[in-house]
Amino acid sequence: MSYIALYRQWRPLVFDDVVEQENIVKSLKYSVTIGRIAHAYLFCGTRGTGKTTMAQILSRAVNCLNPHNGNPCNKCDICTGILSGSLLDVMEIDAASNNSVDNVRDIRDEVIYTPARAKYKVYIIDEVHMLSAGAFNALLKTLEEPPSHVIFILATTEPHKLPATILSRCLRYDFRRITVDSIASRLDMISKSNDIDAENEALKLIARLSDGALRDALSILDQCISLGNKKITYTDVLSITGVVNESFISSFVDSISNKDISNVLGLINDLVMEGKDISQFVSTLILYYRNLLLCKLLDNVESTVEASKNSIDTMKLQASNLEKDEIIYITKE
Repeated sequence: MSYIALYRQWRPLVFDDVVEQENIVKSLKYSVTIGRIAHAYLFCGTRGTGKTTMAQILSRAVNCLNPHNGNPCNKCDICTGILSGSLLDVMEIDAASNNSVDNVRDIRDEVIYTPARAKYKVYIIDEVHMLSAGAFNALLKTLEEPPSHVIFILATTEPHKLPATILSRCLRYDFRRITVDSIASRLDMISKSNDIDAENEALKLIARLSDGALRDALSILDQCISLGNKKITYTDVLSITGVVNESFISSFVDSISNKDISNVLGLINDLVMEGKDISQFVSTLILYYRNLLLCKLLDNVESTVEASKNSIDTMKLQASNLEKDEIIYITKE
């Protein structure tokens, strides 16, 4: 059997397994339990926060023959058919490659027919903001007067690009970024299930680099596991992602503060020769200066800045030698 990527292998199958979207989970489970199903849903939020996963779970939950507290059983004929992709009553469409008027007209022609086996026909339209203006107009008519057996689930990372006429006809749910602690906890559980010992600092670094996207974090973890080691270290993550360590960033900032051009150029040369990702380094440097600004402005910075105690102490010392306007200027430039 071919290898399955971690983000696919560990994709939640029930609402209760979704990480850090408790309010949305509670609302959808209650709706399924009492049978109060809307005709159109809009799931929006940044990448990797569970929009498509939640849409897939909802498509099974509303059609499941034996639901449990709003969750699909994933064992009945309907659930297994949806999971395998053999049940055509649930369709997942990528709007990035199916964004024309004709594509939406095909859907509009299909919705008039009742489902073959399931209770509802469900259309999951991913990246819906990619639809053309004409396609949105064609979809609008269907959303205005949908048949009772049809549910639309629209997913997007850019809801501001959707026409107001579409937004007003959908039940909207906003998915938030997943916190560093929750991502690290999930990664730790997955690592242990694969008999991998991962350092806590390594998992925290992966979580920070993923920027609130659990899928991105799982992809980085997958890369680390592919090294073939039974232990994942902080250094392994730095090596895989091309990110420099905090001591390097600290030295770079000190050199800028001291106007030591020679040392700055030497450090840049080291970056290039080691094959580090320069754009990633710039992003990390900007984040570091953002943390310096927080250290300058806040008394209790530990609750805001994700870093070790030693790193925070170093940043506090550096921030004390810099003016607020100077930090802001460097960040903007």
